[in-house]
Amino acid sequence: MLFNSIDFAIFLPIVFVFYWFITAKKLSLQNLLIVIASYVFYGWWDWRFLSLILFSTVVDYIVGLSLEKQENITKRKILLWTSICVNLGFLGFFKYYNFFVENFISAFSFLGHEISPNTLNIVLPVGISFYTFQTLSYTIDVYKRKLEPTKDFIAFAAFVSFFPQLIAGPIERAKNLLPQFYNKRVFDYHKAVDGLRQILWGLFKKVVIADNAAEFANLIFNNSDSYPGSILFLGAVFFAFQIYGDFSGYSDIAIGTARLFGFDLMRNFAFPYFSRDIAEFWRRWHISLSTWFRDYLYIPLGGSRGGLWMKIRNTFIIFIVSGFWHGANWTFIVWGALNAIYFLPLLLAKKNRTHLDIVAQEKLLPTAKEAIRMLVTFGVTVIAWVFFRAENITHAFSYVSEIFSKSILTLPKGSDFLGTALHPFTMFSLIGIFILFEWLGREHQYAISQLGLKWKRPFRYAFYYAVLIAIFWFGGKEQEFIYFQF
Repeated sequence: MLFNSIDFAIFLPIVFVFYWFITAKKLSLQNLLIVIASYVFYGWWDWRFLSLILFSTVVDYIVGLSLEKQENITKRKILLWTSICVNLGFLGFFKYYNFFVENFISAFSFLGHEISPNTLNIVLPVGISFYTFQTLSYTIDVYKRKLEPTKDFIAFAAFVSFFPQLIAGPIERAKNLLPQFYNKRVFDYHKAVDGLRQILWGLFKKVVIADNAAEFANLIFNNSDSYPGSILFLGAVFFAFQIYGDFSGYSDIAIGTARLFGFDLMRNFAFPYFSRDIAEFWRRWHISLSTWFRDYLYIPLGGSRGGLWMKIRNTFIIFIVSGFWHGANWTFIVWGALNAIYFLPLLLAKKNRTHLDIVAQEKLLPTAKEAIRMLVTFGVTVIAWVFFRAENITHAFSYVSEIFSKSILTLPKGSDFLGTALHPFTMFSLIGIFILFEWLGREHQYAISQLGLKWKRPFRYAFYYAVLIAIFWFGGKEQEFIYFQF
């Protein structure tokens, strides 16, 4: 079920009414309603894959209880690896089976041996990469005795399947979200209004910015052989705004929806395109995944505490695994490796934690130095996004090589964008307005979090209605969220 669909517009108010007006007096009924609503939400796409969520939930629930009773170190490790193997086994089969088979065939063909193992027509379950990591955080934290295992199966099932963030995150930690299912929720008007405001901004990001930018990006990437470097660079820029508007827009809607039901989800984006170096970018982009890999992979590997070789090894491992998490394609692996190359000089020079503050904090404009650093960081990020978007490695390298050719000096023409719903000038204007609001709101949780709160009510509501009208007026062709495929 898409957040930007009529189905969800009907689904959400129904669940909201049942939650606050029918089950509000009993916490267990509220949690049960969340489980039912979440399974309906997920099953709307394909009910057959509900069995995967249920099986994973049961396994990790039993493993958690068993870990509490077990003191033997060897048996505790067996229980932990049972959870890891079940969860990553499902993820590996559905997401990576054909990738490994196809590369296995290619490797043998390169050596002169033709083999014909069977590939399968596997449908990737939506959101499996997200809820798999969420349940793993529970088992690992219980194993490390950082979290008490729950005995409330319904609360645990609600944690695993919580519909606002089930399909594309944020990837919640059990120690943050699970305890919220134990406590009675009381309706908070101001919290709900703030949630609606964040949903509104998330829809603007998705429908107005991402969906329209997608038309331009798809046109250019799908016909890259016909365009000069200048247009290809613009295509990469359009994709940069597409993926940011799409994914951060989803996160805003998810966090805002959770607030309607009295829950606080972790922040997933913190205005990453205003970063002054790539290290800051990765502290601000897909925060729930970056911190997951930091805590459950990077630090256990030794982090940056060891010698030079260990620092280089761990940096490449974390970025390449992150790339591979995004998809079964060499383009994602190269994208991860490229970001590691960007990041490594900062780490080795011990400058990876230089920019921990907000750029131009309490100022209207950045300094010239800050502006240049932001532009350079955005530029190298855009080049990396080419590998994320390209169909294959050959396509990516030919795309990038054309960008760095002399054709980059060719002036774009309006006729280069025939076939898009919006005129290029309109698209650039919308992106400009979007950047302006993001810049003005960069010190808050989301761009319009505090905007207009001190205005008189008519002006404040006029602004909200203007955003709503823009969503309907400029809304691009409905497209699935990019991260549904991950």
